[in-house]
Amino acid sequence: MFTISSTFDSNNKHDAVVVGVFSNGTFHPEVDKINDLLKGQLTKLKKTKLKDVEKVYTIGQLNSEMVFVVGLGEKTEFSTETLREKMALVAKQARIDKVINLGVLVESFVVRESIEASDVAVLIGEGLALGMYEVEDYKEKTNEVDVSVENVTLYGENNETFEEAVNVGYTYGMGTNRARKLVNTPGNLLTPADLAEEAVELAKEHGFEYEILEKEEMEKLGMGALLAVAAGSDQPPKMIVLKYSGNKQADELIGFVGKGLTFDSGGISIKPRENMHEMKMDMGGAAAVLGAMDIIGQLKPKVNVLAVIPSSENLLNGSALKPGDVIRSLSGKTIEVRNTDAEGRLILADGVTYAKQLGSTSLVDVATLTGAVLIALGNCTTGAVTNNEDLLGDILEASVETGEWIWSLPNFAPYKQMLRTSDVADLNNAPGRLAGSITAGLFIGEFAEKTPWVHLDIAGTAWQSKASNLGPLGGTGVMARTLAQLAINKELVPKE
Repeated sequence: MFTISSTFDSNNKHDAVVVGVFSNGTFHPEVDKINDLLKGQLTKLKKTKLKDVEKVYTIGQLNSEMVFVVGLGEKTEFSTETLREKMALVAKQARIDKVINLGVLVESFVVRESIEASDVAVLIGEGLALGMYEVEDYKEKTNEVDVSVENVTLYGENNETFEEAVNVGYTYGMGTNRARKLVNTPGNLLTPADLAEEAVELAKEHGFEYEILEKEEMEKLGMGALLAVAAGSDQPPKMIVLKYSGNKQADELIGFVGKGLTFDSGGISIKPRENMHEMKMDMGGAAAVLGAMDIIGQLKPKVNVLAVIPSSENLLNGSALKPGDVIRSLSGKTIEVRNTDAEGRLILADGVTYAKQLGSTSLVDVATLTGAVLIALGNCTTGAVTNNEDLLGDILEASVETGEWIWSLPNFAPYKQMLRTSDVADLNNAPGRLAGSITAGLFIGEFAEKTPWVHLDIAGTAWQSKASNLGPLGGTGVMARTLAQLAINKELVPKE
């Protein structure tokens, strides 16, 4: 898809050429040449304080039909987040204009003090991939053919790193899109069995080891928490395991555990009917893990990663889990169920325990866990709870690189004590509304025990109710890139 070239020439043939224009300072020399050929049209646009992407027809002055002029604002305010979003908007504009062949003047986006050309190439690939994503629908189809960018040429003199960089960025974007597609799939088309099939397909694509535990095997192992949640559904649960071995000499095994609730009605503690259709997204954690594994499988870092996804539906029938029930988890700990809609932490309890049994030396669980995290942090920031500040620091570093915001919540002893308010079991799965996101996360931490662990609550960030610059309404694929970046950073900066 990507081609690298040193110098742009007006005779280069593209459907559209992309240039960056800052509101302050002069044009990049190559942009200045295009401006001259277009009789100062870019100068006029710059004076209007252009935003986002403006389209200028070349009327035969270049061997390209259009120039996409990207407004970048002040140089001092320019950031990686800005560039990622702008390139996503370029991809959307290209789709509208049915652009197949795109040229990008990389140097016109460079601010030497903050973003180098190789970083720009990464963000071009990532932004284009994110912007190309469209939610699949099931409407009667027309004869209109959907067109998207197929060829992109990056122009820049010092371009030795461009090809690798742009492909890395594109891989990150496409891994996120894979997660988005899963989140957006209706619950009747993505059951636990379907999710397991998707994981097996991914494993075969990248050569991962894989294992899918069936209900009978879970019963033998004693996965009572996952089985209790699944009891209310006719769809059998699955425990999905993928393993990537990039460094067989290393003892470290990073464990990613993703909540795979393919639909959540709340069970006996049923949710309100309003917006319940969005609960197809309750497997956003599983989607993030699979998206991350897709990126890792493509880039092949020299690390070892285990992915564990407990998957079920949370519905209600005559066998469904009831408030007041006491269940025994895989770890042996017993749980009093005060709220059947607090089911994600139950299936993750067995998922985290199984990941430990399979040798994980560190754990990151990802889940659309609590509505309370939206009250605390809104829909733009993921909440985190941890028992290990070093691991949390690694994740925060990765999140800064990917532009996926995370904020750490406290883990003080009184919060942990709230989990022990059951008279009949070791743990209470829903001790009340106070500090709901914290206690939910710390409940999972009870099963991580002393293994370094971070919980990421993406209930606010996994789904967007309206389109943004980076993507359409629906699943965001959040944390797929951050998890992958965490794994890749472990290779780049080995711990002593």
